[in-house]
Amino acid sequence: MSKLKQMTVFMYVVKLGSITKAAEKLDVSKSVVSQHLKQLEAELAVTLLKRTTRKQSLTPAGEHFYQQCCTMYELAEQAWQDAQQLQISPQGLIKITAPHALMDHLVLPALHEVFHAYPDVALELISHDGRSDLMQEGIDIAIRVGESKISNLKQKRIGDFRDVLSGSLQTVKACQSDIEALVLANNSAPQVSSHSLPNISYVANHWQEKSIHHSFSCKKSRCDKGGSNRNSTPRFELNFKTHHKANTLPTCLSMLEQGFGVGIIPDFIFAKHNHALAELLPDYQLDKVNVYALHSYQAAVPIGVTMAIEAIAKRLG
Repeated sequence: MSKLKQMTVFMYVVKLGSITKAAEKLDVSKSVVSQHLKQLEAELAVTLLKRTTRKQSLTPAGEHFYQQCCTMYELAEQAWQDAQQLQISPQGLIKITAPHALMDHLVLPALHEVFHAYPDVALELISHDGRSDLMQEGIDIAIRVGESKISNLKQKRIGDFRDVLSGSLQTVKACQSDIEALVLANNSAPQVSSHSLPNISYVANHWQEKSIHHSFSCKKSRCDKGGSNRNSTPRFELNFKTHHKANTLPTCLSMLEQGFGVGIIPDFIFAKHNHALAELLPDYQLDKVNVYALHSYQAAVPIGVTMAIEAIAKRLG
């Protein structure tokens, strides 16, 4: 580090023509500048500058060294400007991971909307339901469902969604009588009640367990109409056993549409497929699921990362 400082001091002495002007430019004393020059020539064992009280001139070695000092300084300035430019206009690679359920329907449209006007941005997207190591895998942003307990990461809640328990129109219609009986039984229960629908096949996502438990509350619109007393029957539970399982959301969605059974999908995806799917319990809802954006930047966050997170949050909202 001292070598770079000495080279910078030497460059300014030559460029400005005197130790005094160099000291003023660098906001240090003349003695400090003189000491740097003395140390520089001593370490190089070369005379760079011939000085008198009125004049200074470069030796051949000093001329060559001065040109290299200028090149070093220009490179340093360019590196500084390039780094600052990254905070003005996004560019370069941005690596993002998100669960399968969120990537295609939420993250990808948000990124296209915000970055289509920035051709210098390159995206690397990883659909993954696991918990990737951001530092080890060089990931800039992780979009995750639920809060993370990893303390060395910065995380921000960017929104929420609800899963919708649904099936094909034919599937829901076929089990309508069982559903109506379930609702009647629940309305007569004084506390939280638990029910099972053993005659309905359950299509699970790969991250769900063998035993499925869903807890519902009455939708506000239905309760406001007097269809149910929120205080007397605040919640009820539905229990299933996994019958079918799919390792991706598109496959799970396709199985639901084709009548394999019922299962949960995010509400923003259900809204696009409500021509083929119906809610199993249209008057009730599952709890909201929080979505977080995580990154490992401790100081200034790159502008591209900030723009991506804000775009995804806006899309989710």
